[in-house]
Amino acid sequence: MFNIVLALSYFLSGFFMKLSDDFYDERSYKRNSIFLGIVCGLFTALACSIDLDAACIFIAILIGNILALKVDGIHHIATMASFLIAFILLGFPDFTFLSIITIVICMIGALIDELGNDNEKVYQKSKFLEYFFEYRFALKVVILVLVLIGWLNIWSFFYFLCFEIAYEIARALFEKYVYKIEKIAEKKK
Repeated sequence: MFNIVLALSYFLSGFFMKLSDDFYDERSYKRNSIFLGIVCGLFTALACSIDLDAACIFIAILIGNILALKVDGIHHIATMASFLIAFILLGFPDFTFLSIITIVICMIGALIDELGNDNEKVYQKSKFLEYFFEYRFALKVVILVLVLIGWLNIWSFFYFLCFEIAYEIARALFEKYVYKIEKIAEKKK
């Protein structure tokens, strides 16, 4: 049961994170993006409160995004606030010195991803770099290496893939259905 709850928490966190971003960035639907961001923050906090690896990964992502100046909308503030409040209320796992080092290493991976993502200067250098940063592979590689050296549980890599797959599913659903719904609404006017 624990594995299912954790996998679902990762999955729903990634799904609602992408929807929140797309509703804000692509459509300027602030209320929708804030609501979806809050839901994302709650699922992220749930994962972090029950699993130390999740806490290390998601705290690293948060810090990486702050350092890359990617916390740039009210939806991000709402997501961060709901995450922090829920994480405090649900309780922290027992952090160790190794987990602090893990956070720092994952934060570097997340920062590299955020600095490279949507960066035309990087994208112009090669198709490989464009693909690598479009899908934020730096943190995936870091997590895989930490699994291989035994610092993270192997399941953490699979849970993180659930997060990433959900993020891409949300992207595809947004692109396919939100535009169609808006066109139908325009025709009815």
